[in-house]
Amino acid sequence: MRRIITFFLGSLLIGLSLIVSAPPTWAYPFWAQQNYENPREATGKLVCANCHLAKMTTQVEVPQSVGADSVFTAAVKIPYKKGTEEIGADGSKVPLQVGAVVMLPDGFKLAPQDRWNEKIKEETQGVYFTQYSEDKDNIILVGPLPGDQNQEIVFPILSPNPATDKNIHFGKYGINVGGNRGRGQVYPTGEKSNNSIFTASKSGTISSIDINDDGSKNINITTDSGDSVLEQIPVGPSLLVKEGEKVEAGGALTNDPNVGGFGQLDTEIVLQSPARVLGLMAFFIGVALTQILLVLKKKQVEKVQAAENI
Repeated sequence: MRRIITFFLGSLLIGLSLIVSAPPTWAYPFWAQQNYENPREATGKLVCANCHLAKMTTQVEVPQSVGADSVFTAAVKIPYKKGTEEIGADGSKVPLQVGAVVMLPDGFKLAPQDRWNEKIKEETQGVYFTQYSEDKDNIILVGPLPGDQNQEIVFPILSPNPATDKNIHFGKYGINVGGNRGRGQVYPTGEKSNNSIFTASKSGTISSIDINDDGSKNINITTDSGDSVLEQIPVGPSLLVKEGEKVEAGGALTNDPNVGGFGQLDTEIVLQSPARVLGLMAFFIGVALTQILLVLKKKQVEKVQAAENI
């Protein structure tokens, strides 16, 4: 009983510390796991796109078909120019980090390490995989990881066996993949991060720009009606305006510092039955034999016709 209470209190303390002090780079997957039961919305959009607003290409390579109870790999490619740096939460320049999510069909899951071959062990070195939740082992997450060394992330996957699981059937299945590089533009609370462009909420004239000790800025805008509007700019983005300048509502006050982006795509894989493969091979052999017999029969007929001068 004492051990159970200690474990519970320890887990509660760790959970609270993660929620309270989670760094902005944990916006995904940590916040997605906390706020969404399923990372794929009814529209097909992955919830990562709710915080990572910019779009960039993501690619995936999977086998066309796999056998039952077999280990295969899905390679998620997250391309960008190496050496690219973005703005960190403190306003300093930091290397891009990457992350990926692979949503597998029911029954598919991360392959146990004792079934990884040497090639898979080499390709996944330094990569830590987690499942989305306790009851969703078919959704695998990776990241954040240093981007320059992980522009291709290999997921070792174990296919199900219909012989042992009656809910699984041979056939075609869909796979949803998402890949992200860089920090998000919106926090799950709805607030903008400093990795976003900031705009004026009202039209008017900039009366003053105050720089705070931490590097953030307060921009005071006097509207045409004489009201004063305060725009708070966090440390990081560069100002595009100056005192005395007129701005329009929605006009940019800063540059857009974001150099990353999120991309998703869908692909398919076939859980192939050995019996179907053998049947297809038998069909091909039968067709080949039929063609050979037809040719031989034609030759025989031609010989008979030649002998009878027909």
